Amino acid sequence: MIDAWSWLSYKPVMADAGRPGSRAFPELAASWLPPHQLRRLAAYKVLASYDNNQAGQLAAVSGDEAALERRELGDAANLVDTALGYLLGSDQQVAVVGAEHADEEPTPPGAVEAAGVQERLRNWADKELLTLRIQQAERNAVLLGDSVYVLAWNQEKRRPTLRVYDPGFFFPQWDDEQDQDFPSRVHLAWELPEDPDAGLKARVRRVTYELGPISEDGESVVRQYPWQPGQPSNVTCYLTDAEWLLEDLKRGETLDRLPMDKASFRVRPGGTELDRVDLMIDFVPVIHITNTIPDGGEHWGRSAIARVLQGLDELAATDSDSSAASATTGTPIIGLAGARLPVDRATGKPEQLKVEAGAVWQLGDSGRMDALDTSPQLAELRSRVEHLLDRIASNSRVTSAGLGTLDASEVPSGYALKLALGPLDALVGAMRLAREHKYRLLFKMVQRLFQAGRADGWGAGESLSARLSWAPHTPTDRAAVLEEVVKAYGAGVLSLETAVAMLMDAGYPIKDASQEVVRIRAKAEQEAAARMAEAASRRGEPDDEEEQEGERDPEARRDGAVAEKRDRESVSVGR
Repeated sequence: MIDAWSWLSYKPVMADAGRPGSRAFPELAASWLPPHQLRRLAAYKVLASYDNNQAGQLAAVSGDEAALERRELGDAANLVDTALGYLLGSDQQVAVVGAEHADEEPTPPGAVEAAGVQERLRNWADKELLTLRIQQAERNAVLLGDSVYVLAWNQEKRRPTLRVYDPGFFFPQWDDEQDQDFPSRVHLAWELPEDPDAGLKARVRRVTYELGPISEDGESVVRQYPWQPGQPSNVTCYLTDAEWLLEDLKRGETLDRLPMDKASFRVRPGGTELDRVDLMIDFVPVIHITNTIPDGGEHWGRSAIARVLQGLDELAATDSDSSAASATTGTPIIGLAGARLPVDRATGKPEQLKVEAGAVWQLGDSGRMDALDTSPQLAELRSRVEHLLDRIASNSRVTSAGLGTLDASEVPSGYALKLALGPLDALVGAMRLAREHKYRLLFKMVQRLFQAGRADGWGAGESLSARLSWAPHTPTDRAAVLEEVVKAYGAGVLSLETAVAMLMDAGYPIKDASQEVVRIRAKAEQEAAARMAEAASRRGEPDDEEEQEGERDPEARRDGAVAEKRDRESVSVGR
């Protein structure tokens, strides 16, 4: 089978996915799970086991008892966290197109509006802890290949709220006749365990977002949405939140076929039953993040460690062998010949000798002691570990320089280091490209939810294009960038806005480009005004008292010059 999870087919444990009585995936035997989703959910569990140093335990459950002795030292988690750190950079900011020109003279059309939207979106991001949510979601995406954001309007907070869901709870319903990028129906579903103390039985909860025609009193109507002025729409999004007892579900009643007559609908604090509640929006507020750009016809991303799992298995096996070899190196195996062994008085059998400090063994005239030296094997195993780490770093494209295992003394120049980081640059570029459109979509939904909730400052009109701006993922030569910016701006080949943007990309602590431009221009105007005032004062005041006296009495100035000349002549005659 060749599909989006073929890179896991080499593991025998994957054959247990969905099999009745499976010890590795007992949760996948639930009757409500769609059969075509089982491989995806099994892949998530296998990847999570690598992240938690439990891959050996999962393999042992499937029959490989020797896997319990596997040494897992966190290499998979380190690779995931390293890739995540390079993806995120040091900072993320919401940027609205055109906002950086709001303080220019003359101001371009729409720049002031863009700056206002950018400020409101950044305030929303601060209140919703967006950077924290991004960390949560993106680690899922890097590790599992997928992650999910869900937006909802909170009437009490008067703003959209943002939550991160495990991708194992995400079940989109794609229709071949509809847009494959944006499903019209999405399920978020998971099991709730039995709680005897509360008297609750095991059940499954399903939250459904579904687009459908607007209906009031059984009649189809149209609606004017504030983000589409002049374009009536007959589509809205319905929300359903319900639970089913597992004992009530029969074989064949899968997630999209659960019996509605046995559903127990959840109720909002205001008393509204969540059964096809009209959300007053024409989109599904769920954003699916993929770690990679999906192949044609596919919808799911690929984990950062997907293609190096076998390398991680080899590394764990080598670490296990190294541990065994180090035991025999630290406490060697010793063979004795011609030794007098002490006898156990109870059994009459020779006692087993132990290698320990201060031990004394009596040997005969022809006695001999030989120690088994395993240090060469241990050195070879350590060399193999370094080889495997280099291979994993290379094949994952994180590179040895990115993982920090590259010796700095082996890098002859900064240009050579830049070449060594080339695969990492390409990896980060592809990962950010896979997310670019999804974050633009998220910020568009945030704007529209503000408009639908009639929040202050959000009037009718088209949503502005906003994006997530990432900080540089690798260190830059800030001094070189500063010199380049100063020369280019001084020569007039760069605008001030572009120069500030380059400094931000280089890692300078500039929070807002437009505000920094305003401060630079204000300071330049103050310095220019000070220079003009100083020049004017110099032109308006004489240099010394003599010049002042001469300006007051020109004749006295001439008389003084004649007298000075006469004195010089007298001195010359005297000499």
